[in-house]
Amino acid sequence: MKKLSGDEIRTRFLNFMESKGHLILPSASLVPERDPSLLLIGAGMAPFKRYFTGEAIPPSLRIATSQKCVRTGDLENVGRTARHLTFFEMLGNFSFGEYFKAEAIPWAWEFLTEDLQLPKDRLWISVYTDDDEAYDIWHHKVGIPAERIVRLGKATNFWEIGTGPCGPCSEVYIDLGSERGCGLPSCQVGCDCDRYLEIWNLVFTQFDRDKEGNYTPLPKKNIDTGMGLERLASVLQGVTTNFETDLLFPIIEAAEAVAQVKYGQRKENDVALSVIADHSRAVVYLIGDDVLPANEGRGYVLRRLLRRAVRYGRLLGIKKPFLNQIASVIIKIGRTAYPELAQKKIFIQKVIQQEETRFLHTLDTGLDILAEMKERLTKQKEQTLSGHDAFVLYDTYGFPLDLTKEILAESGLGVDKVGFQQEMDAQRQRARSVRSATTISVEDRLQRLFGDLQSEFVGYGSLVLSDVSIQRLAVDDCTVMQATTGDRVSLVLDRSPFYAEAGGQVGDSGTIETMSEAVVEVIDTKRVASGAIIHVGRVIKGTVQAGDEAVAVVNKERRLAIARHHTATHLLHQALRQVLGDHVRQEGSLVTPERLRFDFSHFRSLTSEEMRAIERLINSLVLEDVALETSIMDRAQAQMLGATALFGDRYGGTVRVVKIGSFSRELCGGTHVDRTGQVGLCRIINEASIGAGLRRIEAVAGMEAWSLWRKQDSLVMETAKMLDTTPDQLVLKIEDLKASLREKEKELARLNTRILKTNVSNLLDKVEEVGTSKLLFAEIEAKGMDDLRTAVDIIR
Repeated sequence: MKKLSGDEIRTRFLNFMESKGHLILPSASLVPERDPSLLLIGAGMAPFKRYFTGEAIPPSLRIATSQKCVRTGDLENVGRTARHLTFFEMLGNFSFGEYFKAEAIPWAWEFLTEDLQLPKDRLWISVYTDDDEAYDIWHHKVGIPAERIVRLGKATNFWEIGTGPCGPCSEVYIDLGSERGCGLPSCQVGCDCDRYLEIWNLVFTQFDRDKEGNYTPLPKKNIDTGMGLERLASVLQGVTTNFETDLLFPIIEAAEAVAQVKYGQRKENDVALSVIADHSRAVVYLIGDDVLPANEGRGYVLRRLLRRAVRYGRLLGIKKPFLNQIASVIIKIGRTAYPELAQKKIFIQKVIQQEETRFLHTLDTGLDILAEMKERLTKQKEQTLSGHDAFVLYDTYGFPLDLTKEILAESGLGVDKVGFQQEMDAQRQRARSVRSATTISVEDRLQRLFGDLQSEFVGYGSLVLSDVSIQRLAVDDCTVMQATTGDRVSLVLDRSPFYAEAGGQVGDSGTIETMSEAVVEVIDTKRVASGAIIHVGRVIKGTVQAGDEAVAVVNKERRLAIARHHTATHLLHQALRQVLGDHVRQEGSLVTPERLRFDFSHFRSLTSEEMRAIERLINSLVLEDVALETSIMDRAQAQMLGATALFGDRYGGTVRVVKIGSFSRELCGGTHVDRTGQVGLCRIINEASIGAGLRRIEAVAGMEAWSLWRKQDSLVMETAKMLDTTPDQLVLKIEDLKASLREKEKELARLNTRILKTNVSNLLDKVEEVGTSKLLFAEIEAKGMDDLRTAVDIIR
């Protein structure tokens, strides 16, 4: 058995699989792509689900990876067992309908016993109860003795998630010795103790399960294997836990140095050090994949892990921010396989420092209050903290419910989770109280009226379209055959040049004129799920009827103003990424004729220098007058070309790509100018936080930017005139005035003090002696507390 480092094991596995004809791919991001069913990637096969289901064609029928994974289902076990981790790497080889058990099983044995030289007599195999095919390959082809092949049931050796592809599993275990076992006579492969360690799971996807629970053989059978890198490293490095491998122990050593404790001397300290090592590693890799702290979703997973690490640091006596130091060690360990961590080091450390500092501000207070709550429960001989108290800790002091539960559990106490949820629901209801419960959204109303129709959008190249037909007409919430002057209407055309609100871009406005010269003023344009384009407006002339032929005319100036701001949004997006870093991710936008609003992921406010750099970069592209190119292509091709997309949006297999020279390439269905020069001037008018890890920029372009410049220029000119100076001397003039004002304030303060002294001297004649004490009773005129204190000091 070779003693290999984690990096060497990873490299050996990938090289071995490459020798067997596999395409070696880098680890996918921890953030799932186009898979709303997953919060984070938790298995090696997760990025390839679409290949297994046949939705997409893989780049190769054989692929192997070392995949970053995060799982948080067993947080309470991290540090308390030898195996549990939240972040780990899964080595895996995959076949998409090409090879099957006859190849996968011998390869697994060859890699483990010949390449890694694991002792054959200590390896055990499990197969699914009815999987005679796998048993025969292990026993007859590979040569495993029958007594070391164990048949296990569906709970452990059959992989399925609801309906769809599924199949039996075969696992490879290594016997770590009786001293690591539970000592029970029944101890064997599958026991929960630490003697038999599962190191590789081979999944044979060969059935399709339907809703009735029937299993139909798949025409193309797949292979999906997974082997934990950390577990394998613990075996090859001869250590008893994942935490003692070279992948994790240097992190523990860094935490030891901060906490001034030693690993291996006290169980409670070992748990805390292990939790810090594991959680901080997960935090670094999550931020490295552009996940930022938030109160929901994957951002909450990150926040929860970071706060748990901080809290365990507190148990070790660490009261200052320390995860920054730990992060540096983690990046150093991972830099060989994941060089992007080193590239993002400063960003990762800044996010960690900011989040840790923010939590430390409330941690002590929250812990003190929770201690008081625990003491009260003990005095009252109660075992459960009320939902109200748990919610106060969450809402006021940022204590996640899980953290409260964990701290209480250490004292044998619980939390009223139902009561907590009721408090959460009540808060949400209060937030919604300003809205009527009976209000039906515009989208729902239009869907109900037009959800069975479809329209063709033809407005990229033309703003005027003749010979269109009105398919359906509605007034208020009712479908009608005709509408007359003054009626507020919604109507659907068979074809339309009007862009419907989508992707943050507002809908077009304009007119629709029928052959009978009736005119509809279109105020807004919407789209429903069926694809129907809804023109919302009012009849300003004549009578409009369903079935009428018409001419549709989009408001050209308004469309162009929108297009300017939309193109400016693409320029802004790329400028942000160039100036701030590739972690910037678009989280939403609004494009109107008057302005643009852009929401993005970032951990702090922008400096004035960064704002200027972003604005300068945008306007330099405008001055270059770069041509925009649009193309329709397969989404996979767009991704290969590096096109970015609005995070969270759903795109079909075919997408529209908007390219601005070599500067920007984005998936976008919106309208744009032909050349960047048409954007005109672009000015950023505001930048602010809209939530944890989220920022918002507002900007104006074209005539709106010119109007803003004229307004500000006029203000400067008028101010300079009022101060009897020139615009270029305005700042110096104001500084002179401020300095003069400060001197006058000082002079006034000196005069006030003199007046006070004079007034107080006159009051001293009224001092009376009462026994051995002197008493002065008088009224003092003072302009404020400072004057009053001065007067009292003089009297004293």
